[in-house]
Amino acid sequence: MSSSVIETHPRAREVLISDDELIVTLADGRKISVPLAWFPRLLHAKPDERKNFELLGDGEGIHWPGIDEDLSVAGLLRGTPALTPGT
Repeated sequence: MSSSVIETHPRAREVLISDDELIVTLADGRKISVPLAWFPRLLHAKPDERKNFELLGDGEGIHWPGIDEDLSVAGLLRGTPALTPGT
């Protein structure tokens, strides 16, 4: 019987944003897809602001400097939406 190595620190390799979805491809081949509505800053950002991101910590996080948004891959895997004001 063979066993697979489970990646304990998942890393983003690719980020795509449609009009209503954030899709992150991980280094191990998995894809995370979440509603853009979970992240109001991204939802309301202009297309060029959405495209301007950088991977942080070898892909542990994603940063959009133009809108000051930071997301962690671990948070995306947990299914954690952004906090809305008053929560």
